Amino acid sequence: MSERTVSSPQAHPAATAAFPGATAITVLDVYDWVAPDGLPGGSAHVHLASTEGYVVASGAGRLQTLGERGYAETPLRPGDCLWFTPGTIHRLVNEGDLRLFVVMQNAGLPEHGDAVLTFPPEILADPDAYARAATLPSPEPASSPKAVAAAARKRAGLAVEGYLALRERVLESGPGALDDFYAAALRLTGQRADDWRDRWRAGALATAELTGDHLDEIGAGVAGHLDAAGLWRIERPAEERSYGMCGRLTTYPAARAVRAG
Repeated sequence: MSERTVSSPQAHPAATAAFPGATAITVLDVYDWVAPDGLPGGSAHVHLASTEGYVVASGAGRLQTLGERGYAETPLRPGDCLWFTPGTIHRLVNEGDLRLFVVMQNAGLPEHGDAVLTFPPEILADPDAYARAATLPSPEPASSPKAVAAAARKRAGLAVEGYLALRERVLESGPGALDDFYAAALRLTGQRADDWRDRWRAGALATAELTGDHLDEIGAGVAGHLDAAGLWRIERPAEERSYGMCGRLTTYPAARAVRAG
């Protein structure tokens, strides 16, 4: 047996309540709004610390990316599965009823700012201007659904506008043209790193360490975590789908999970 201490299955309560692997799962219906270049789809953006995965449920579309290899387009058809690592600037193009199952690493980080939209440089350079452009009205009675939709559509168009200019610079000069965007993204988010670290420790890291505890119990012949086995369930969300960066979101937050067995 390793030198790790055999612990009870409640050693990491945040991890035991997390979705498997401390990931997050969302159903994404990609926007069909027409962007400045005439293509329907969502906002372009980047994640700074989390890998994102797609499983195509239905419809058709394309994933446009900017990264270390420059610009690329990947077709999306039902049954396709793909993922991309932090730093990959991505934009979804909807060619007809595109619906994805999204699996996001590090649940809690993307929801707390681990994404930067590709707004034009003058907005990226001004934190207050960025916040105004990125923040949608609260979906409370004080804000009509039309107002929230209009703000989300404006945000998507502005992100694609900046993305198209960034893509042009990459096509002309190579991936090094992304350096200024990455620098701006880090300036906008650097102060959140300590908060993200705390969330990572309580979620993804705690989940990985919990597996180590289970292996120690197995090696020691201790059934502790097996005795505590259970089934968790999240009911289909009843509320209206929210407006995300790429489309309408049906989210399944682990905080809503109830023990079913």
